[in-house]
Amino acid sequence: MTPRSRSGRALCALAIAAATLASPLAGGAIAPQSAAPDFTLRTMSGPNLRLAEQRGRVVMVNFWATWCGPCRQEMPHLDRLYQKYKSSGFVLLGVNVDDDARKAADVAAKLGVTFPMLLDTDKAVSKLYDLSTMPSTVIIDRDGKVRYFHRGYLAGYEDNYDKQIRELLR
Repeated sequence: MTPRSRSGRALCALAIAAATLASPLAGGAIAPQSAAPDFTLRTMSGPNLRLAEQRGRVVMVNFWATWCGPCRQEMPHLDRLYQKYKSSGFVLLGVNVDDDARKAADVAAKLGVTFPMLLDTDKAVSKLYDLSTMPSTVIIDRDGKVRYFHRGYLAGYEDNYDKQIRELLR
């Protein structure tokens, strides 16, 4: 086992512990009703994407890593939500924090993810959002305000996401 995989497993264990101990709606530095910090990242398909350009839509930003088991477990559920609501003004952006973009692309392809994947290889956006847990999910309303912040993932969180997305799409 490499030091990197040990640290990745430790962070995943921390994510599960944090998700168990804290409400899935608990936020950190990003508070509900605050403006979502803007960012521009390169997509896995090539062009850049800017968060501010999504204004007028409900946006879910999911931060994930290939070494995180809960992240991989959550992805198919997120993709189903994306397919269900994308025609109603919903955007789902996956933000991968791995150093190796190719590995991230391989994992996303194996999981059959169809929503846009962005690359945060230098971790600048992760730092901007003050992330300490993988996965972390931010749901932003049509006005660009953070409405929900979820740290970690446990089975069933997707039901909460679905409810929150429907509420914001109304």
